[in-house]
Amino acid sequence: MRNTHPSPHPDRRGLRLAAVASAALLSLAVGALPAGAASPPPATATASAPVTSGLDRQALRASLEAFHRAGMYGAYSSVRDGSEQWRGAAGVADIADGRPMRPDYEHRIGSITKTFTSVAVLQQVAKGRIDLDAPIGEYLPELVPGERGREVTVRMLLNHTSGIADYILPAFPGLVTDPGQALDEGRFRRMAPEELARLGLAAEPQAPRGTHSYANTNYVIAGLLLKKATGQDPESYITRNVIRKAGLRHTYFPRSARISGPHAKMYESFYATIEPARDYSVYDMSWAGTAGAMVSTMSDLNDFYRRLLSGKLLGAAELREMKTTVPAYEPAPGQEVAMRYGLGLYTLKMPSGDWYWGHDGGVFGAGTWALSSEDGRRQAAIGYNLMKYERFGEDGKPLPDPIGEALFGYMDGALSGAPADRAPGASPVPRRLVAPEQLR
Repeated sequence: MRNTHPSPHPDRRGLRLAAVASAALLSLAVGALPAGAASPPPATATASAPVTSGLDRQALRASLEAFHRAGMYGAYSSVRDGSEQWRGAAGVADIADGRPMRPDYEHRIGSITKTFTSVAVLQQVAKGRIDLDAPIGEYLPELVPGERGREVTVRMLLNHTSGIADYILPAFPGLVTDPGQALDEGRFRRMAPEELARLGLAAEPQAPRGTHSYANTNYVIAGLLLKKATGQDPESYITRNVIRKAGLRHTYFPRSARISGPHAKMYESFYATIEPARDYSVYDMSWAGTAGAMVSTMSDLNDFYRRLLSGKLLGAAELREMKTTVPAYEPAPGQEVAMRYGLGLYTLKMPSGDWYWGHDGGVFGAGTWALSSEDGRRQAAIGYNLMKYERFGEDGKPLPDPIGEALFGYMDGALSGAPADRAPGASPVPRRLVAPEQLR
């Protein structure tokens, strides 16, 4: 029987599991609100941008509101079908004053940054300056020397099969024992990409080389590779050659710890270890760099993925390489792999049965998810402002989660054309947690 009165001090193994989940910075996992958790803020009227559309705007609005009612503080979204668009928002941007969400808010998009970085690297592949199957040690011999430099290729970095560990836990050493203090101490800390890369390279890998194992270190190294190939700061190169080429007006690498445009506060719960959830919308994102520092809007993300998938940002050969995938996890016997990772882009089978391309992102306080049909016609992007809302039992295992179910229900319905309050069955995507035995 589940303990309905969990200890205010979760057992260390469960907390460490949660910390590793955080390190992956992917927010697709479905978790739970435990009994006795704080109630969500009062429901607010859902705001939507007026558009002429054949999309079921009423159903989209109701489904997004259901995500808020399930416990998410606030969310904003953009959904498209061809030239038709719906934009909406639900819940609150500030739980203190009840300021409502708006559909056009800027938002930290986390690991969706990886798609932009991969596009930039593939542009250099097209120019012949980078070879996807060349060892990374040929380009960055001092950073990645020896056997690893000879065996890890550029492709392995981009599809996370390098066997290189994530740097998040070493970069935030107190994250396991006191998450709130660790995040507070890092709020205005500047971290160089070389420092982050060395932390990841020195950490113990969670999977052997050749097996997909998501690690932000790969994309920090990809940014340094981009700098070596172009002679330019990677953020500046991506801005000029990817963001501007895509015609995005509200997408950028932040120049300070603050988001420059209108935005919501962004709350981090860290699996109930930070209570009440704390606002981290002001944060120095140098810890994420070319792996996860960017800011965007949901409409910009749909523009970006539509132009990418329709061949406007890369040539046909490079886009084909980007969509060459590996299994994102080892399925249970008799089950198919429902998620496959390419080069900064994944394909995912949603509960309704259809496959979509895109990426998701999670940073402290902010989650984002953007998916598109293969031709880029049907799209949905969502941002939300409460992170690590999942809950774990005393045994360190995840509990059922209405927030995650409502999130999948919204995205699956927005893409399939049948928005619903809840996902039709459990998510096919496995939790990105290191096995408990690896943490003992």
